[in-house]
Amino acid sequence: MRVIYMGTPLYARIILERLHREPDVDVTSIYTQPDRPVGRKQVLTPPEVKVAAQELELPCYQPENINDPEVLARIRSEAPDFIVVAAYGQLLKQELLDIAPCINLHASILPAYRGASPIQETLLNGDALGGVTAMRMELGLDSGEMLGFIYHEGVRERTSEALMDELAVLAGALCIDVLKGFKKLRPLAQKSCDASHVKKRTKQEAQVEFSTAVQVDRKYRAFYPWPGVFLESKLAIKSLQLHQAEGIHKAGEILAIEKDHVLVGCLEGSLRIETLQAPSKNPTDAPSYLRGKRLSVGDILS
Repeated sequence: MRVIYMGTPLYARIILERLHREPDVDVTSIYTQPDRPVGRKQVLTPPEVKVAAQELELPCYQPENINDPEVLARIRSEAPDFIVVAAYGQLLKQELLDIAPCINLHASILPAYRGASPIQETLLNGDALGGVTAMRMELGLDSGEMLGFIYHEGVRERTSEALMDELAVLAGALCIDVLKGFKKLRPLAQKSCDASHVKKRTKQEAQVEFSTAVQVDRKYRAFYPWPGVFLESKLAIKSLQLHQAEGIHKAGEILAIEKDHVLVGCLEGSLRIETLQAPSKNPTDAPSYLRGKRLSVGDILS
């Protein structure tokens, strides 16, 4: 079967590589976002999917507007059997959706977490169960008929990065099953009354306070590796673990200083913090940072 693939980040790259390995799937071309400036130095960087396309020696296009008439004409000329979409980053208009069945691999169990950041939302809410939905795309945002699901248990201990990788592997397997069994599938309409929507997360949302240890831990996992959690003072917490969910302390109180970590109290619960990074400084182990600031047990980390 002939497949056109559309995607941008690492999640999409892992799925693409799985599709390419499937003998019955011929990925005829790839569409991804244009190269973008990244980091402090704003280095022009290709998307992960473009890097994979180059390694796999597949045709790759990076239109600013996927719905441009010339782009649509090129896609139509390939006569694809399917268009597979995974975290592409552009909305597909009806003229494109009509070319071939467009299957989106969304990283949640729909209709929960429609929108831009389902993996982060799963972690922020402390869900025990995550997964991927294969959905036939329509004009609405992640509202199309559902073609298949794959579930993933035990996601609470994952970071956003780790969960994304794991869900991408599952999504690749789900995609193969849906493509091969497409004619026999019985699509399931979503109930919009049960839907929840998530926006694209911002850097400012990664700021934390030492109020509830569980919530700080969830934010750390959801915002790892980007942008990483930080305090109001811009002190970044690069590595932490939940120590205790219960217990009453002063917010930010240093409870203990060990060889490779410090324990910090929250109004509810406590955290094990291993690595800190002051603004414009290199990351350092938390005990060394406290010594440099002449902080000791009973002081407040702020």
